Amino acid sequence: MNFQNAAELLSSVKANIGKVIVGEDAVTDLLLTALCCGGHVLLEDMPGTGKTVLAKSLARSVAGEFRRVQFTPDLLPSDVTGLNYYNQKEGEFVFRAGPVFCNILLADEINRATPRTQSSLLECMEERQVTLDGVTRKLPAPFLVIATQNPIETAGTFPLPEAQMDRFFMMLSMGLPSREEEIAIMERFMRDDPLAELEPVCSLDDLSALQALRKTVFVHPSILGYIADLIAGTRKEENAVSGSSPRGTLAMLNATRAYAMLNGRGYVTPEDVKLLAVPVLSHRIVREYGSMDRRSGEQLIRTLLDQIPVPTERFEN
Repeated sequence: MNFQNAAELLSSVKANIGKVIVGEDAVTDLLLTALCCGGHVLLEDMPGTGKTVLAKSLARSVAGEFRRVQFTPDLLPSDVTGLNYYNQKEGEFVFRAGPVFCNILLADEINRATPRTQSSLLECMEERQVTLDGVTRKLPAPFLVIATQNPIETAGTFPLPEAQMDRFFMMLSMGLPSREEEIAIMERFMRDDPLAELEPVCSLDDLSALQALRKTVFVHPSILGYIADLIAGTRKEENAVSGSSPRGTLAMLNATRAYAMLNGRGYVTPEDVKLLAVPVLSHRIVREYGSMDRRSGEQLIRTLLDQIPVPTERFEN
C-alpha cells in the first residue's frame, strides 16, 4: 500500500460514514486520523448531537467486532472487563469475557458511570489487556475505544480523572448543524435508517496496513522541534497545574503523520501540527486541581500557536 492508495481507502471510509452523518467532514477526518494511529477518541457534546451515531458509523465501516456499553451509575467494572464465575457443572472457575474484548468498543456516556467503573478501562486503553485475579489476557488487535460524554456541567455525571483523559488520543466536539444540514438530516432519515444499511469498506488487514504505513511518513527535524516547543509551552503556562505529558507528545507526532497520510502525503507540514494541536492537546491541560476545562485548554493551545515561530523549510524527504 502506498500513500495514494491509503488516501483513497480512507476517502471511501469517509464517504461511507457520510451516508449517515451530515456536515461533519472535519470531525470525520480527525476520527479517521485517530483510527490510523490506533488512538482512542472522546466525543464530548450535548445529548442528541449524533455522537453515538458517528461512532457506530465508523465501527460499521470497518470490518471488525464491535461492542457497545451504555455507561450508567450502577454499571460495575466486571460488566465491562468480564469476570470469573464458578461453573458448578465443571467444578471450576471459568472466565466470561466482557464486551471490552472486541476491536471497536463504544463507551456510551462514559461519564455517567462511577469513577471505579471508569477506571476499569485504564489498563485496557493503555496496555490493550485485562488483568483479572492475577491472570492477564490480551485484547484483540486492533483495539479502539470511542467514548462519548455529556459536558461535565450536565447533572448526574462524574468527571473523568486526569489519567484517563490523558489516555484519549483526541477529544472532539461535533457541534450543532446549520439550517441546511438540519434539513438534510430530516430528508436522510425520513424513510429509512441509513445506519442499518451501512456495510464495511475497510478490513482489519487494511487497517493494519494503514497503521504500518503511517510509521513511514517523514517528519522533518524542524517539525519535531515545532512540536517540542508547543509541548514545552503547555508546561510553562503559569495558570496550568499540568501541561501535556510525553504521551501527548507522541500523540501529536503520530497524529500529524496519520493526517498527512489521509491527505495522500508522505511528509508532515506545520499546518498539520496547527490543525491537530487543539484536538490532541487541549484536554490534557489541567488548569487547577480536579478541573480539566476544555475551553481554557483550547485557548492556551491557540495562544501558543500564535506565539511559537512556524518552521519554513522544505518538509519533503
